[in-house]
Amino acid sequence: MRQPPLSPREIAASLWRNRALVGMLAKREALGRYRGSVLGIIWSFFNPLLMLTVYTFVFSGVFRTRWSGSESTAEYALVLFAGLLVFTLFAECMNRAPTLILANVNYVKKVAFPLEILPWVVFASALFHLAVSLCVWLAFYVYLFGAPPLTALLLPVMLLPLALFIMGLSWLLTALGVYLRDVAQVVGIVTSALIFLSPIFYPLTALPENLRRYLFLNPLTTAVEQVRSVLIWGQMPDWRVYALFLVCGLIVAAVGFAFFQKARRGFADVL
Repeated sequence: MRQPPLSPREIAASLWRNRALVGMLAKREALGRYRGSVLGIIWSFFNPLLMLTVYTFVFSGVFRTRWSGSESTAEYALVLFAGLLVFTLFAECMNRAPTLILANVNYVKKVAFPLEILPWVVFASALFHLAVSLCVWLAFYVYLFGAPPLTALLLPVMLLPLALFIMGLSWLLTALGVYLRDVAQVVGIVTSALIFLSPIFYPLTALPENLRRYLFLNPLTTAVEQVRSVLIWGQMPDWRVYALFLVCGLIVAAVGFAFFQKARRGFADVL
C-alpha cells in the first residue's frame, strides 16, 4: 500500500479536495442526532439554554460566584456562556475522536475513501452547534446590553489556533483509538476535568499568581481568555500571545495529521 502524504500542506489540500463530501457528511452528522425527535433541530437551541441556566444557578446563585468587578448575575451568565462555547467545541470533538474509525469501519474497507476527513466532519458539526449557541448568546447580549463590541468580529480569528489544536489532537486520538480502546475512557475523564481546570466558571485572577502560568499549559485557557476579550470586554487580543498560540496549534495539527497518516495503514488489520 502506498504511504499516504504526511506533509502539512496535505491538511489543507485534502480538505479542499473533499470539501463537498465533508459538507454532506457534516450536515448528516449535525442533523442526525435530532432525527425522529418532535422538536428536531430546535433542540440545538434548548440544550445550551438549559446548561446555561443550570450552571448560572449553581455558580452564581448557590456558590455566589461573581466575575471581577461585577455583581450582575446576567453579566456572569454571559461571561460563563462565552467560556462554555469554547469548551463545548473542544469537548465534543475530543470525546468523539477515539471512536471515529470504530464507528465507521465500512469506510476503512473502501480504499478510495479519505479517512483523514472524519475529524473534519465532527469538527464541522460541532462548529454548527457553536454557531447556534452563539446566536443564543448574541440574543441575550443584545437584549441586556445592546450591540456587542466591534471586536466581536474577530471571533473566527480567535478560534483559529484552537481549531488547529482540536484537529491535531483529533487525528492523534482517532488513530490511537483504533489500537487502544481504553483511550475513549481516558479522554472522557480528561475532558470532564478540563472544564474545571479552565477559567470558565471563575476568572483567571481568582487564582494565586504563581499558579496562573500553569493554567496556560491548557490550550483552552488562552482560547477562553481571548474569546471573552473580543466578545465581551471589547479588548484587542495580545497578538504576541495569539501568534505563539497559533504556531503551537500549527505544530500540533501537523504532528497529529502525520501520525494519523502513518497509523492508518494498519487500521484494516486491527479491525
